[in-house]
Amino acid sequence: MMNIMIPPELETLLGRGLFEHVPFNVAFIDRDFNIVAANKSFEEYFGDWRRKKCHEVYKDSLRRCAGCHAQETFEDGRVRVSDETGVDRHGRACHYVVHLAPVKDDGQKVQYIIEMTIDLTETRRWQREYDLFLERVPCCVLVVDRQFRIIRDNEKFRQTFGDGRGKLCYEVCKRRKTICKNCPADLTFKDSAEHTSSQVGVHRDGTPAYYVVTSSALSRGAGGVAHVIEMATDVTEVRHLQGELREAQDYYESLIRNSGTGILAVDMLNRAKVMNHAARALLGWNIGRLPGPRRLRQMLPAEFFASNLGEGKALDLSETLIRPRQGPEVPVRFSAVGLRSRGKQLGRAAFLQDLREIKSLEQDKLEAERLAAVGQTVAGLAHTVKNLLMGLEGGMYMVDSGLHRGDAARIADGWEILQRNFEKTTALVKDFLSFAKGRVPDLRPTDPVALARSVVELYRDAARMQGVELVLEPGEVIAEALLDPDGIETALTNLVSNAIDAAALREAPGGKVVLHTRDDAKDLLFEVSDNGCGMDWEVKGKVFTTFFTTKGGKGTGLGLLTTRKIVQEHGGRLEMESAVGEGSLFRMRFPRQRLQTLAEAAARSVNGKSAGAVPNEGKS
Repeated sequence: MMNIMIPPELETLLGRGLFEHVPFNVAFIDRDFNIVAANKSFEEYFGDWRRKKCHEVYKDSLRRCAGCHAQETFEDGRVRVSDETGVDRHGRACHYVVHLAPVKDDGQKVQYIIEMTIDLTETRRWQREYDLFLERVPCCVLVVDRQFRIIRDNEKFRQTFGDGRGKLCYEVCKRRKTICKNCPADLTFKDSAEHTSSQVGVHRDGTPAYYVVTSSALSRGAGGVAHVIEMATDVTEVRHLQGELREAQDYYESLIRNSGTGILAVDMLNRAKVMNHAARALLGWNIGRLPGPRRLRQMLPAEFFASNLGEGKALDLSETLIRPRQGPEVPVRFSAVGLRSRGKQLGRAAFLQDLREIKSLEQDKLEAERLAAVGQTVAGLAHTVKNLLMGLEGGMYMVDSGLHRGDAARIADGWEILQRNFEKTTALVKDFLSFAKGRVPDLRPTDPVALARSVVELYRDAARMQGVELVLEPGEVIAEALLDPDGIETALTNLVSNAIDAAALREAPGGKVVLHTRDDAKDLLFEVSDNGCGMDWEVKGKVFTTFFTTKGGKGTGLGLLTTRKIVQEHGGRLEMESAVGEGSLFRMRFPRQRLQTLAEAAARSVNGKSAGAVPNEGKS
């Protein structure tokens, strides 16, 4: 390395120690712009400077800079500061500030210039990132001075409120002429602390703006806080959503509160959370506080607490009983669903539909149907009795004339006519009395298969004599059911008898009747099918009308009506399917839950008559 001689006067003036240890780059240039001395920091930043001119080291250029500040300082001897860009030792662009100061001789002529450079490359990069961050931050940012004048704002602020630079913040944000009440920036100017508040302003399009603003001291001067930075988050959309959510909540609360269906919701510990007016009325709950888990278990069906009401699962009891706080049990349709939120189980909700009026209407309808049928029967009874009386009169005439003439054959014919019409009269009266008589079925545990088997055994021989095969097809294991055995036997007897007659009338041999017992979901079914001639549309329309029969003089037309009445008294229904040339099927369907309910109602009726109707006084 070549040893460069530093002029003695510089060595004396600066001292090597100070020159090397100053915390920035220092170089001396002569009037020909040669670098004659530089410290270690300069060399580490710009590289080898020896025997080079300043523009070669600073700019990596062989030509002197246009508008050279060093030239100006040599000419007028003034100190200058310049913001420059150049090239560092690695050939990378750099940004720095250079301070130029003259070094004069005894005659005050500028002999050298000392150049002190400070690197701003990293500072500029941070400045650019800071500016970018400030502009892109997703909230409104503004800087105000002590007069509340905006000296800087960001893009979000301008989009929300408009361009505010140089304007008063309350004019831009709120279209006001005076400072805001409880202004957070004003508070920060006074106490230097951070303040947050909710404000209502005006968007640049004139619509209301709801925002939350936080103010903080940014810079301080001699008189305290000089500038305050405010960061505001626009919550207008959130406010609108809150309003919509509140409206939706009021809407659903109103629906629940005014629903005619009882609604009750509980949490995972079975603590009541919601109980509308209808549920309170059904449960007789007139206390302000909601019932606890123990009381709810006493009043509601056990299935509500035992069922797993997970995702997609529900409980539906078409008919069950609830036990109010006071008074008798109430029949309801009870359904329940699980309550979930974002995959988390919250509890369950129950829906209670009062069945008392429906059951009363069903009973009234059943009674009305029975009375209507009785009325139709009475209306047609005169004609039927007249025909029977005419038959009896004819038989009596033949017997009487045979006695006068001593004609034994005539007497026998007359007696046969009397006997036949007497039997028809007896059958008519018995069927009519059976149909017109109202009775509550005596429900008790009964084996459906055993009951069906007894009917088949009773009619099997009679069917065989008519060329008809009578078969019992019991389903798989069928549990006992609450039935009136006598009533169901009468109903099955009517259906089996009709089926045998229909199968016997088919043109081809091979008549067959099948009595089938089975469980269908929660219903008990008795099905009687035949392969007779079937019924057309007109006959199917008359099959349940009074005195209609396809048996000619052998039937009274009351058999199917009696069967349907028995089925209805059990809470079931009688269904029919028939096709011409294929046969017919009659199905008695009994919902097991309804049979249970009827049996419980009958038991309560008996207990009430024997012990007196005493209200069930519950504790509150």
